[in-house]
Amino acid sequence: MDKIIITKKIAKQGKNNVIVIPSFLKDKLKAGSIVQIEISNIGEDNE
Repeated sequence: MDKIIITKKIAKQGKNNVIVIPSFLKDKLKAGSIVQIEISNIGEDNE
């Protein structure tokens, strides 16, 4: 698979912070797949 770059806002789910994977990737990323994720903070939302 080619490298895909996605810019996402971190979501909150209960006490956890989560990153939601877009549904258009569901055919490329199956449950049980091993992926490499690189995280860079490019800005902060001041709520």
